Amino acid sequence: MPLILITNDDGITAGGLKTLVNSARKFGDVLVIAPDSPQSAQGHAITIERPVFVRESNAFGEEVEAYECSGTPVDCVKIAKSVLLNGRTPDLCVSGINHGSNAAINIIYSGTLSAAMEASLEGVPSIGFSFLDYRADADFGVCVPYVEKLIAHVLENGMAEGNLYNVNIPNLPADQIQGVKVCRQAEARWVEEYVKGEDPRGRPYYWLTGKFVNNETREDADANALIAGYVSLVPSHHDLTNHLALTQLQTIEADLQPTEIGKNTNPSTYPQQLKQF
Repeated sequence: MPLILITNDDGITAGGLKTLVNSARKFGDVLVIAPDSPQSAQGHAITIERPVFVRESNAFGEEVEAYECSGTPVDCVKIAKSVLLNGRTPDLCVSGINHGSNAAINIIYSGTLSAAMEASLEGVPSIGFSFLDYRADADFGVCVPYVEKLIAHVLENGMAEGNLYNVNIPNLPADQIQGVKVCRQAEARWVEEYVKGEDPRGRPYYWLTGKFVNNETREDADANALIAGYVSLVPSHHDLTNHLALTQLQTIEADLQPTEIGKNTNPSTYPQQLKQF
């Protein structure tokens, strides 16, 4: 039986996690580890200045091996690899189902996608699932057919290039979803502001707010595919290299060298030479 690692960023009691566990169990053995409280927008944060606590959880019944973790979503994956899996390598990692969109720039901030990315760094095919419904009582039933189809596909075929998918599902009735569209990440962003307030002791505080601005014109960008009623599937990667700029910069690489540095190959003299600039 395939082994599937399951995590999220909304916490061990989240409805989206329960839906994901129920679907994944149809395809293999599962090991669940999730934060003991919501950890949204933690990105790829890890815990290094305090201990991480892990304890068994009965959130999914006695038949499911499950744990709750005091750390971040990425901590959960690291703990699973180093402690809980006992040398086993998962065939798949699934993260979610997140409350709300992780399309476009949201992937940078998302604990859901960062957990999946952490598993992908270990060579494990990984999928982050998100549902564009922010309500605590969101009905994740519309997500199930797409979650199960993608789990089955990856377990059977692997991932052709890379090993991370970012999947977003629109908040629409099932009969209004147009299907799955393979997309690129949209060039969209948050325009943010901080609302100033004052606590009962007279201390000022600032509360982050803002709006999502999508100026993307390409139909195959994930944010636009979602607007059109499609489930967006973006093949993602941890490599943040701007490959276009890399090619352009390589053509002027020689022009970027300080002329004096290249004349001396003795490393002990570099600090003295750098003082000239």
